[in-house]
Amino acid sequence: MLQILAASVALAASPVAIQGAPDPHRPTPVIDTTSPDVPAGLRNGVLIVSKTNAWRHLEHIPHSNRVLADLAGEAGRAAFVTENAAVFTDAALARFRVVILNSASGSFLTVDQRGALDRWLSRGGGLIALHAAADGSHDWPRYRERVIGAAYAGHPGGADQFQAARVIVDQPRHPVMRGVPREWAPIDEWYSYKASPRGGGMAVLARIDEASYRPGAGRAMGADHPIVWTSRWGRGRVVTSTIGHLSAAYDDPVYRRLLANALRWVARH
Repeated sequence: MLQILAASVALAASPVAIQGAPDPHRPTPVIDTTSPDVPAGLRNGVLIVSKTNAWRHLEHIPHSNRVLADLAGEAGRAAFVTENAAVFTDAALARFRVVILNSASGSFLTVDQRGALDRWLSRGGGLIALHAAADGSHDWPRYRERVIGAAYAGHPGGADQFQAARVIVDQPRHPVMRGVPREWAPIDEWYSYKASPRGGGMAVLARIDEASYRPGAGRAMGADHPIVWTSRWGRGRVVTSTIGHLSAAYDDPVYRRLLANALRWVARH
């Protein structure tokens, strides 16, 4: 019988003084160089990183971090939550089976840290990229190609920033979509891309019906508007979901089911 491990949540603070910034949504970018202490004995865990060197999603961080840590615990894995990107070393990553980039934004990895993540994924690690982890603030070409797969075009603004929209599951038999309704209509901030990530080799699991909301000028993608997709990074598995700007998304049982499935799938659990 699988032993269920208690989630170990350690908020290893980045040097960024979020509350002291003039605009808390725009923290001063900081590159972390001193790795946090990963709890002794942690093995095959889930690393949850919400480092933000671009837009910071105060609307759902840290609530979503707690939800993700709970989902890790339900899957039998300990979770370590940090905003210190210096955790991306070969030695630290060897302690984890899954990395979740929870609205991590901007350029926050050094060349060495990028190399460590690349090697870990190429050997078979599992990555989940949520919301801002798939926006236009990421400047690492390999990440953009293997995780996002398309150029970010933006999202509706003003009164239309948050809208209910119809989500259509394209691959209901995929493990990530097991138990997820074929259609549902959450309220969120809907990302658009200049072209479908499908063209970048991504396997699209769910898309949005643009007739069900107002994407805004220059952001319509037509019938193929993916919002959840998977890809490969070497032997590693990647799930990208653009859902999740609002805190309520992480309390939605449908989205929690999708996230729990994604965690198990990338971990090969």
